Amino acid sequence: MIVRTKLNWLRMLFIWRGSVIRSVLPQLLTVLVISIIVTATHGYIYHYQVELTVAPFTLLGVSLAIFLGFRNSASYDRYWEARKQWGTLLNVGRSLVRQALTIGSLEQSTPQTQQRNKEWVALLAAFAHALRHQLRNTNPEPDLNRLLPPDICAQTLKTQFRPIALLTELGKWVSDGLRKGEYGEITAVAFDRNLNDLSEVVGACERLANTPLPYPYSVMIHRTLYLYCLLLPFGLVSTLDYMTPVISVLVAYTFIALETLADEIEEPFGTLPNDLAIEYFSYGIEHSLQEMIGQSVPEPISGPKQYILL
Repeated sequence: MIVRTKLNWLRMLFIWRGSVIRSVLPQLLTVLVISIIVTATHGYIYHYQVELTVAPFTLLGVSLAIFLGFRNSASYDRYWEARKQWGTLLNVGRSLVRQALTIGSLEQSTPQTQQRNKEWVALLAAFAHALRHQLRNTNPEPDLNRLLPPDICAQTLKTQFRPIALLTELGKWVSDGLRKGEYGEITAVAFDRNLNDLSEVVGACERLANTPLPYPYSVMIHRTLYLYCLLLPFGLVSTLDYMTPVISVLVAYTFIALETLADEIEEPFGTLPNDLAIEYFSYGIEHSLQEMIGQSVPEPISGPKQYILL
């Protein structure tokens, strides 16, 4: 996720880092070269002139802009839904820790209750990290080893859906407190309701990660877009002459950059510059929960590198 302060209008024109121009530069150079060749030859290919006017590109451009806008909206909806789910994860985690700190005998400051609360926070933090690793298909072992007891860690690593395994451990923690008389059944139901919310977050994130936009839809827009940009110089050269490369590249930048941005945020849990910074979020959740019980974070949260958070 790109994080940087908003600059004035002039500096915004020349931003390199934090924009998609790095990704679309090869395509823009291709359009530029074709435009220069078309301008130099006045649209002739082997003594045959490609007679195109602006009219078909005007009609096709309107349709293409509508389809690109729709795809961009669909991709951003997925991105925003993913961000809301991680916000819910933080809110529910804070509620669960608050309940543990203020309900029943757990609010008493004894070595036993302090240890129980640390175990609770460690399970919740491990849950956030396990969800992040599952969504990115990365190895959760370092984070789980750091947070969990060896037996729970080993048992969790054997499972395929590790956040759900940790959710079961959270449920066992609640039932163990109920059995010990630390709180009553009504309180246990309140805990269970929040644990159900965590299960909803996992399901929503899995749905977003495993159900991309229909592939033929993306292919259709991609093909139409590039055919439009590559043929555009032939339609402009008769009226714009030497300005054809400039306008062609400008139009291509607008359309190709929109498609590239929509393609990046379509899968919000990836590691591309415009994807969600769920690594930063998971450490932020751990930090927040440990702060609630007066415990410091064992390692600092990594900041943005070249304006990009992972």
